[in-house]
Amino acid sequence: MNLELSIVMPCLNEVETIAICIEKAHSFMQNNGVEGEVVIGDNGSTDGSQELARSLGAKVVDVSIKGYGSASRGAIEAAEGKYIITADTDDSHDLKNLLPFLNLLRSGYQFVMGNRFKGDKLDNAMPFLHRYVGNPVLTFLGNLFFKTNVGDFHCGLRGFTKTAYNDMELKTTGMEFASEIVVKASMLNLKITEVPTTVF
Repeated sequence: MNLELSIVMPCLNEVETIAICIEKAHSFMQNNGVEGEVVIGDNGSTDGSQELARSLGAKVVDVSIKGYGSASRGAIEAAEGKYIITADTDDSHDLKNLLPFLNLLRSGYQFVMGNRFKGDKLDNAMPFLHRYVGNPVLTFLGNLFFKTNVGDFHCGLRGFTKTAYNDMELKTTGMEFASEIVVKASMLNLKITEVPTTVF
């Protein structure tokens, strides 16, 4: 099967929001004529998230090693798409508006970061301290220490080629995965860009 896109989401007990995320991802691909799949990296959910995801046509990968990074990597490694777009399963990302990411990957970019600070910020979508203190400070430090140049170091919505992912040889298991992928992409001099994205 030659798939163009895999939309990948890590999951741990997200039964309340995983259905809408999968439906939005499938809707995006159907509405834009994209041959793709939804891949869920499940980290041991006990609320029925896995069964619900499978019933909605998603591929579910059971990942036993705990952590956001582990669940993400397990799903990415099982993905069959040429391009990967990662998102969270809490319905905080604009999964119906992924065409800017996909078109940039199609045009030759190897890594496309979402930037929540340039996109629409819906009321109460991001807590005040995260928006104005935590994320900007972590982004500044990341750019300073790792010589990267991105505006939102920790946005979970990002796209990359499967080839670039394999080249990065990512290792982390927890939330540090979000930083490791940016650092490795920069170290490998991948062709990187950003797109504004809305947070809910």
